[in-house]
Amino acid sequence: MKFLVIRFSSIGDIVLASPVVRCLKKQILTAEVHFLTKSSFRIVTESNPYIDKFFYYDNNLPELIAALKEEQYDYILDLHNNFRSIKIKRALGVQHYTIRKLNFQKLALTKLRIDRMPGRHITLRSLDTASAFGVKDDGLGLDYFIPEKDRIKEQDLPASHLAGYIAIVIGASYYTKKLPPHKLKALCERIDHPIILVGGEEDREAGEYAAGSDKIRIYNACGKFNLNESADIVRRAKLVISHDTGLQYIAAAFNKPILAIWGSTSPRLDVEPWYGSGYLSSFRQIAASQLNPGAATAQPLQTTHAQEMKMQENRPAVSEAGMSASREGSPVADERMLKPYENIMVPGLRCQPCSKYGNRRCPLGHFNCMEKMDIDYIAERIKLRLKR
Repeated sequence: MKFLVIRFSSIGDIVLASPVVRCLKKQILTAEVHFLTKSSFRIVTESNPYIDKFFYYDNNLPELIAALKEEQYDYILDLHNNFRSIKIKRALGVQHYTIRKLNFQKLALTKLRIDRMPGRHITLRSLDTASAFGVKDDGLGLDYFIPEKDRIKEQDLPASHLAGYIAIVIGASYYTKKLPPHKLKALCERIDHPIILVGGEEDREAGEYAAGSDKIRIYNACGKFNLNESADIVRRAKLVISHDTGLQYIAAAFNKPILAIWGSTSPRLDVEPWYGSGYLSSFRQIAASQLNPGAATAQPLQTTHAQEMKMQENRPAVSEAGMSASREGSPVADERMLKPYENIMVPGLRCQPCSKYGNRRCPLGHFNCMEKMDIDYIAERIKLRLKR
């Protein structure tokens, strides 16, 4: 049974779709899985052992379609659902299954403030395309594979950080998804722990500014490492703080604790860090025993795989860790510690989310979703996470 899986971009979306190829390959014994993406995202999937063959789009659609026709696929799973993937499906003329992209619902939410989102995470909607073959979520979460050649060596990092550090992913594809430099610097100054700033070459200047107050404790790695090497920095971190960007979801693939910082986008768009149900269950049991050591925790609440998946599937689309939220020791704070991630947002903003991708500037000019971010609150959440 030969499958073509299509997901052109971007880093985060490809990682969020990774359970599809794994589940196809492991649950259908005869499955041969080919993957089509943009050539600029080759590094994201090229080490994935569940993919048998790769195809790359690079403004070469006629040649690409000709090569795909030769493969004689049985089925296409379209996880992108745009004009390009539609053209490919029509040209190949085989049975196909397509993700629900929810463009209308996202438009209604971001422009009209009408929430018609189904509350079903994009990873589950991606897996829905394979349900006709009896493929189900295996509860193992996301995948990201780092080749040995891109593993970080100890000499690549400052000696002061080898005992442990916080990774702060400061990059993002759009300006309105990023903390402004002055907020980022203020956050770094409030964290009493070694920090590595992670981002691309375009983030180097912001990283230098943020690290300016203490360049020994705060190491600016922006632009110094490729994606896989940056992923390995994230993998080795004690805690990851990240905007809505690809490395946030790579961190989730490594089961790292995450504080997700949201600006113009939002988990209300049914996207947030995604973990396997088995990991969530064990994390919850351990966290519950730590939060309430005096209770009878010898036999912590056990959940079956099916129950854990139901909890994950039906969890709230957004878990606001807002600026006026209860502080340490409150039931709200304790409940948040039962998950390996937290969504950090400014509460009560009617204008958020204003985009499903992000914007180059705030449409209203005030940028309240980031300018009003309570840095002291985030620093407090970091301290709580490090105490676990």
